Amino acid sequence: MNTRTFLCAQNAVRAEVYTFCSTQGTSELHVMLHIMNTKRSFHESLLLITQAYDELWKVDELSAFKPLFRRFFLSDPANQSALLEAQIATDNTCATAWVGQPPLDGTKIALWVLAVDSNTATTQPASCGATETVWPHNGLTHVWHANYHTEGEDSATQTDTILKSYVSDLERHQMTLAENCQRTWFFVHDVDIHYAGVVKARKDYFIQHGLTPETHYIASTGIQGNGAQPHDLVRLDSYAIKGLCPEQVTYLYARTHLNPTYEYGVTFERGVKISYADRAHLFISGTASINNQGEVVHIGDIVKQTQRMWDNVDALLKEGNSSFDDVAHMLVYLRDTADYDVVKTMFEERFPHTPKVFLLAPVCRPQWLVEMECIAISKECHDVFPSY
Repeated sequence: MNTRTFLCAQNAVRAEVYTFCSTQGTSELHVMLHIMNTKRSFHESLLLITQAYDELWKVDELSAFKPLFRRFFLSDPANQSALLEAQIATDNTCATAWVGQPPLDGTKIALWVLAVDSNTATTQPASCGATETVWPHNGLTHVWHANYHTEGEDSATQTDTILKSYVSDLERHQMTLAENCQRTWFFVHDVDIHYAGVVKARKDYFIQHGLTPETHYIASTGIQGNGAQPHDLVRLDSYAIKGLCPEQVTYLYARTHLNPTYEYGVTFERGVKISYADRAHLFISGTASINNQGEVVHIGDIVKQTQRMWDNVDALLKEGNSSFDDVAHMLVYLRDTADYDVVKTMFEERFPHTPKVFLLAPVCRPQWLVEMECIAISKECHDVFPSY
């Protein structure tokens, strides 16, 4: 695993950087930025983390990289999002998302960044308050969208409006939801109350666009994440690719460990593998302590739930001819802040060098105490496919 840690912004920010180097195609970075001192105010932390972000691209070995997507994690978006948006208003380096998911290390902000060593990407506004980064490369077009949000009387209405806007944005690039979208993230205000509306609206909309149990769904995370206002119920980030042939896309099921999600009424894939000439990307959806009957296992036991979650992710990675050794970064979600020390210790013992962030974000079933998602990059050779 090619990971390094940089100290930036007067040693006030720690940058965990995973690099995948390719002699055939594009190299890529996966970065987690963490504030070092929990006593800093949000304003101080914001200035430091944006300074560190700018400094990264001036490091000699990183200077060729161009960010494609970034997401800020905020501890109190009602009071912080306006300051963040003002700070980055003139910075259009990439599609930029933010979500109210407090970092569990006690700081007020953290940042996840994806970047490639290519300068052909462009960033512009999209609909519903979103931004998009378009990266044409090797006959493919990669499109990252960030921060869709809207107004509406309930989460179902907002989800429907956001998905219609997203599909309209895809159509501008001659893309469709069913053929091109590979990954989504739905952030839901007060997930125990509003997630059901997201599930219903997404399912209904997917049916309209030919996404059914007989075809396929989309790898996804549905998790609590707050907006700036109580009526801001749903936010969406996404990733789509134009130009893939069907053989490049493999859906991951791990049916020895997990069941198809439609069996308990939701509509997403457990994971997806995208194969290129020089590597494969594995996007693992939000995964928790569940068995192949769709049942929560180890209720109330954070240690055993974490271990079962790892087993499930491991099974998905193995099905894609990959492993935890290939994971470029992890997002770890906890319902209860009191579980942070235990889970952090477990992760640091097993994955000491993998960039990761721990966030306060209840999962879509109250009995699930922990969930994780990740992106893995495995070295493979598929000469019939374009390189990434």
